Amino acid sequence: MAVTATSAGAPPLPAHPDPELDAILGSGLPHELSYGLGGPYHLLLPDRFDANAASFTAVLRDTGVEGRVYYAKKANKAAVWMDRCALSATGVDVASSGELRDALGHGVRGEHIVVTGPAKADALLRVAVLQGCLIAVDALDELERLLAQARAVARPARVLLRRLPPAQPHSRFGLADGAWEAALARCAAAGETVVVMEGFSFHLAGYATEPRARLACELVEACLTARGTGLRADRISIGGGFAVDYTDAGHWARYLGGQRPGQYHAGKSFEAADFYPYHSPVAGADALRAVLTTHDLADRLRTAGVALLLEPGRALLARAGCTVFRVQGVKDRGDYGIVTVDGTSLSLSEQWFDSEYLPDPVLLPATVRPAGEGPYAAAVGGASCLESDMVTWRKVVLPARPHPGDLLVYPNTAGYQMDSNESPFHELPLPPKVVLDTGGGRTRWRLDRHPLA
Repeated sequence: MAVTATSAGAPPLPAHPDPELDAILGSGLPHELSYGLGGPYHLLLPDRFDANAASFTAVLRDTGVEGRVYYAKKANKAAVWMDRCALSATGVDVASSGELRDALGHGVRGEHIVVTGPAKADALLRVAVLQGCLIAVDALDELERLLAQARAVARPARVLLRRLPPAQPHSRFGLADGAWEAALARCAAAGETVVVMEGFSFHLAGYATEPRARLACELVEACLTARGTGLRADRISIGGGFAVDYTDAGHWARYLGGQRPGQYHAGKSFEAADFYPYHSPVAGADALRAVLTTHDLADRLRTAGVALLLEPGRALLARAGCTVFRVQGVKDRGDYGIVTVDGTSLSLSEQWFDSEYLPDPVLLPATVRPAGEGPYAAAVGGASCLESDMVTWRKVVLPARPHPGDLLVYPNTAGYQMDSNESPFHELPLPPKVVLDTGGGRTRWRLDRHPLA
């Protein structure tokens, strides 16, 4: 059955061209891994992570701004990222005892770790103080508990005070005006034998660069004011929120303008606001450059002697991995089909947000197809018995009708798609992560962690 994009399928949304990934996909390795692992898997490309981290560091260097990049660990649990951070002195942003143990266990130094998250447990605060981590304090009661931990272990706590963004007053994170002033006074009264107040932090929802620059400028001035009370206050963290550009502007505009319920299985409907902005004209390290050049932020930081910390997650994982499913069956439903794969939608976590991961999957046939097969529109379902287990609700136009044993590869999934929502539902094993190492001019693969780790 042949269909066209205008008859049944949703408008195409191909990921940006990636010749290196295309070569890997065309090498036969994905099929060998599918056979050997016996199920879906995630493919990781650590060289891309290294390049992304280096691009952020280069912007700091080019603009003459002192600072450090911290990888937001929640974006992907793979151990290989911790190994790369330890080797490159890239920092790590953690928010739990487990994340802190994992970072330390892979060789990341405590002073290169920032501990974020709300209402941190005493056990996490204690280890963070002992290891010399920088701790973003989110509330007055948390500050008091942290001071108690610092006294108990006779080590000063390194602190950033997290600011409630004035433009987002309903956020549940950060200190509002009265609490902010009380926290400053408390730090000054405690003294540097108990707490070293190194500066301020914030995190803004969304990806706009101007609001980040504006609030960062305000925090530079706050550092200067805090120094007048005897506090160190020589750094600010602007958090994450650096967009990833998955597809070009034309495809993105056509997708948003052309989508309708009939292009999704079961008439599912989405609003444009439901989707991640899969095209961003300013993304990754370019977004950092835009922040630094807005409101003369770079000049303000240099003049005030304030370092800039940032905590990208998705942006450090751009093009650093993909997700591979094996086709288990195909059924025709009139003008489209339903492809069932050997995993579940839990491995593409936009469903967690009642949304859809939009970059088009790539079909890798297991065998040569007869000439003359036309395009085939299909939604993609998971292997569970839940109606809602749809890996892809939209009717994607594939180059041919898939067969059992073919692979569907979802590109650029390392940032937040892998493992954020996975569980062994139906006793299905979690998809393993496969690392491609390219050192020495050859490509070799290994599992990211031992199965029992």
